[in-house]
Amino acid sequence: MSDLDLLTQSLARNVKRWRTERGFTLDTLAARAGVSRGMLIQIEQARTNPSLGTVVKIGDALGVSITTLLDYGQGPKVRVVPAEQAVRLWHTEVGSYNRLLAGTEAPGPLELWDWRLMPGESSPSDPHPAGTVELVHVTTGELTLTVDGVPYRVPAGASASFEANTPHIYGNEGGEPMEMVLAVSVPPVG
Repeated sequence: MSDLDLLTQSLARNVKRWRTERGFTLDTLAARAGVSRGMLIQIEQARTNPSLGTVVKIGDALGVSITTLLDYGQGPKVRVVPAEQAVRLWHTEVGSYNRLLAGTEAPGPLELWDWRLMPGESSPSDPHPAGTVELVHVTTGELTLTVDGVPYRVPAGASASFEANTPHIYGNEGGEPMEMVLAVSVPPVG
């Protein structure tokens, strides 16, 4: 079985599990996530490989991290993720990517990401639920972080934090690859 098949089956099992645990119907989760009921049915039946944006919206609506939705199984209290098992959820042909390094529920979803953006590339993000906070630390190059339409320059060695309940874009307007570490903290579903 391929890694993609394992992820598709884990996503199907975990979306259904967390939807049931939250007491959400398919219609309720669809409305909360802004995803069609048909898409949720396909996901829960492991018949589709949804986009990263769709998985983020479902995780946000359920109040769980992407790591939890893609987790192959429940492990011990300490979870070590070998470098080769970090999940690459987005990439471009010229070399931009993000990798989910680790995540947990504490008390809401908390995720740690490794990002690389090649010159001239950007990655937009839809607003997350109110109370979501993101922290970035740029290790190489310069990030152009646009939050609610306002650009901010974050050079190598600098960090930024922001409330992520508005549209935001990670961009590289420089001439060299930009690398950063990103942490996302989403409040628990109330």
